[in-house]
Amino acid sequence: METAAIMRMKELVQKLDRAAKAYYQQDTEIISNREYDQMYDELQALEKETGTVLANSPTISVGYEAVDQLPKEEHESPMLSLDKTKDREVLREFIGEHKTLLSWKLDGLTIVLTYENGGLAKAVTRGNGVTGEVVTNNARVFKNVPLKIPYQGRLVLRGEAIITYSDFERINESIEDVDAKYKNPRNLCSGSVRQLNNEITARRNVRFYAFTLVSADGVDFHNSRARQFEWLKEQGFDVVEYRTVTASTLDEAMEYFSTAITENDFPSDGLVALYDDIAYGDSLGRTAKFPRNAFAFKWADEIRETHLLEIEWSPSRTGLINPVAVFEPVELEGTTVSRASVHNVSILKELQLGIGDTITVYKANMIIPQIAENLTRSSKLEIPDTCPACGHGIQIQKVNDVEALYCTNPDCAAKKIKSFALFASRDAMNIDGLSEATLEKFIARGFIHDFGDIFEIGKHRDEIVEMDGFGEKSFENLMTSLDKAKETTLAKVIYSLGIANIGLANAKVICRHFDDDLEKIRHADKEEISSIDTIGPVIAGSLTDYFSNEDNNRKLDHLMSHLTVKKEEKTGEQIFRNMNFVITGSVEHFANRAQAKEFIESLGGKVTGSVTSKTNYLINNDTTSNSSKNKKAKELGIPILSEEDFLKMAQQ
Repeated sequence: METAAIMRMKELVQKLDRAAKAYYQQDTEIISNREYDQMYDELQALEKETGTVLANSPTISVGYEAVDQLPKEEHESPMLSLDKTKDREVLREFIGEHKTLLSWKLDGLTIVLTYENGGLAKAVTRGNGVTGEVVTNNARVFKNVPLKIPYQGRLVLRGEAIITYSDFERINESIEDVDAKYKNPRNLCSGSVRQLNNEITARRNVRFYAFTLVSADGVDFHNSRARQFEWLKEQGFDVVEYRTVTASTLDEAMEYFSTAITENDFPSDGLVALYDDIAYGDSLGRTAKFPRNAFAFKWADEIRETHLLEIEWSPSRTGLINPVAVFEPVELEGTTVSRASVHNVSILKELQLGIGDTITVYKANMIIPQIAENLTRSSKLEIPDTCPACGHGIQIQKVNDVEALYCTNPDCAAKKIKSFALFASRDAMNIDGLSEATLEKFIARGFIHDFGDIFEIGKHRDEIVEMDGFGEKSFENLMTSLDKAKETTLAKVIYSLGIANIGLANAKVICRHFDDDLEKIRHADKEEISSIDTIGPVIAGSLTDYFSNEDNNRKLDHLMSHLTVKKEEKTGEQIFRNMNFVITGSVEHFANRAQAKEFIESLGGKVTGSVTSKTNYLINNDTTSNSSKNKKAKELGIPILSEEDFLKMAQQ
């Protein structure tokens, strides 16, 4: 079993990681500095006690490194594929009365890890089974690979590197041209593990799950694969989830796995059965292609017949327009399914799709809806010649023998999804319920072309309540949020437009100078704007360039027709003008650090995230702590103020 110490270390690493992200990325504090330090000290003590250091531990700093190429290396023993079946009875026959470990067949990239003297020495991909690529540099930044383990001998193990569905969806939002590169978590994982710069790998949250112990010198595993798994857990590894079965208990385990796969966050394309008895399994040898001690089970696809109702063309921020099949709803793997991506024009043509065709659909890996076959093959389908998001002309482009549809309009609304997301964000118009995923759906259906259209979304109510992930309640919540967003300040409107170089603080300074008069801002020249304190020629140029564009002004007029703009409340003179502050730790007199930041900005100050020579004051209620920011401030001779001291200064 995984030791209590290892379990506690994983818990501490998770809590410390969550606290650090909240503190440094979201400007919020979920635990105090004292609590953080106590957990950090406890983690360090447990690492010393166990001899294990987890890859994502905050006690270590893994240096990022780029390489020119990934060298190839031959495996010590060939990595064979597994014989497989979709028939449960064939699997049962293989198991017989032998104690067998039944585990997930993870869908990622197989990696071989080698440890020497308690440290990670080498990581190699499976490659073609004989030769793989050396990815040691990248394995060091996997989310959960231990860099140090208590065992000091030579250990070789195999496992699967994966990216979870939730991370895949999150990463999909941030990777340019992801539509063209990555269609599923496995492809993304493969690309992530084989990066030449491991800083990119680190950002992808790759996880490693051990599934085979190849060798560990001098360790007695009592002839049991299960004991090997438990020993690996004791060393700090995450091991693939498994159940111990025989032929008579197989059905119960299969029931568990077939239910769990529909809820799992990780990709799996079946199960693996491995004999627990090491000596017996090894004695069976292998065929030319397969080892005889293990067998793979692939899920038999549940296929349903239905009729194609329409092809919805879904534009993305890269310009790629994906065809999505909409069909009569069917029950698949316990859920109702009515849509499936067709991926590109080549597949569309290959299936010879036409509206009304009889098609069969299934869920790949019991998760992702796909078209299996077109029984009618009418080919009665017109490929559009204009983009559904902007109405601009589109064209078919062929890349690597694959035809895909692209919008060539650089100003396409779908390409500006990030700008719509900024518009709806908390510091801008603060519209709850308008995520990037929702915006993409609205744009794909042609509901949104500019910011003003967002406030007219109610006219598409009937279609929206029928959309996947929506319903009456979600729609009503969105309408309520839009009503609240209509009353705002001019500074938030200016910031929400996404004008280059203009953040919320700069927008407030500009609006304050022009007394919240939009027309004055529109017609101000570069020289006048540049003369405003803290606003230089670069920001002034961005603002005047934006308002010199007739289309921008037309869209802004459309937006303003829906808004009620209130004047920014002035809390006092600009006593902090030209001053830079850093806020750290918990606050008591403000709801959170974001509110303290707003207060400083309202008095002309600026709040930054790190202490530099340009910082005037560091605000920290724990003025005597040894935090990194306190140390930096002391080194630079920057005053450290408690909240009380700061408020006294603000009232002078």
